[in-house]
Amino acid sequence: MKKIAFFTATLMILFLISCDDTYNLKLAVTKKTTLNGKVTLSLKEENNKPLDKIQFFIDGKEIASKENALSLKASDFGIGKHTVSVLVFYPGKTKKLNNSFEVFADKKPDIYTYEIVNSYPHDTKAYTQGLEYYNGYLYETTGRKGQSTLRKVAIKTGKVLQKIDLDKQYFGEGMTILNDKIYWLTWQAKKGFIYDLNTFKQIGEFDYNKSKEGWGLTNHNNEFIKSDGTNKIWFLEAETQKEKRFIQGYTNKVSLKSLNELEFINGKIYANYWQKPLIAIINPENGIVEGIVNLTGLVKEMEKTQTLQDQDDVLNGIAYDKTNDRLFVTGKNWGKLFEIKLIKK
Repeated sequence: MKKIAFFTATLMILFLISCDDTYNLKLAVTKKTTLNGKVTLSLKEENNKPLDKIQFFIDGKEIASKENALSLKASDFGIGKHTVSVLVFYPGKTKKLNNSFEVFADKKPDIYTYEIVNSYPHDTKAYTQGLEYYNGYLYETTGRKGQSTLRKVAIKTGKVLQKIDLDKQYFGEGMTILNDKIYWLTWQAKKGFIYDLNTFKQIGEFDYNKSKEGWGLTNHNNEFIKSDGTNKIWFLEAETQKEKRFIQGYTNKVSLKSLNELEFINGKIYANYWQKPLIAIINPENGIVEGIVNLTGLVKEMEKTQTLQDQDDVLNGIAYDKTNDRLFVTGKNWGKLFEIKLIKK
């Protein structure tokens, strides 16, 4: 009887082992590479159990493969962070695994310093969010709820020639001018407003639903170019204001995660880096940060005559006079607007 019981128990153990359908799946991905490098993906079942089918996806698009491993050109996906997922089909079940990889620039950015050409008065109560030169004047938007304004400013005197207030429920952000209209973003409301350039009368509004928030805004070639406080720069159809695509700002070492006020200058996007005295010069085709402008000296210059609130009264605001090749920068609540010339080191 004991022999029968032992034999039965042994059969049960063998049966349970043979019926163990536990799959141990692992998706391995190259975590970091450069634009001229490779990305490898591999799916492995640790117990060598049979798999019926595997489907790889990068950024939601299927990558055709008959194998469990892939080696791909990073340049096929471009600069930035990319999501990877794989659908695994095995007897009676399906499982999805996720991962990601980052593609960095393949060369370091050029470094620029500057010289001050001129300085002009600037309103110390202007919490600058957007700045643009147009037909001899500066147009500026300021932020904070209950304090957000749209202004037309005389450059040499800093005098506010025209101004309207934004509804108190909104926190004003960046702006740009196109076809005699001013387009003004708000921070977290996912809404922008459109104004007549001459009268400052509101004539429309628009929503943005893909990007995280509204930060900086500029335009080029009938497209708006918009930052959202991350490393992403979005491109919007000018006529509909719909977000079409984005690039990600990367150097050869880091992602620039807090891109703010924007200006389009000579084929490149110039972007303030929030709470840093830097301007990134970004290739609009691929997101590569081709240059970094170090403006630390301007902060020190301001501190000679003004007490700046740490992490608040920061560099923000870029405007460009294309006709006369003049570059203007300022900061939140700064008492000066600087005209500067960049010098490549």
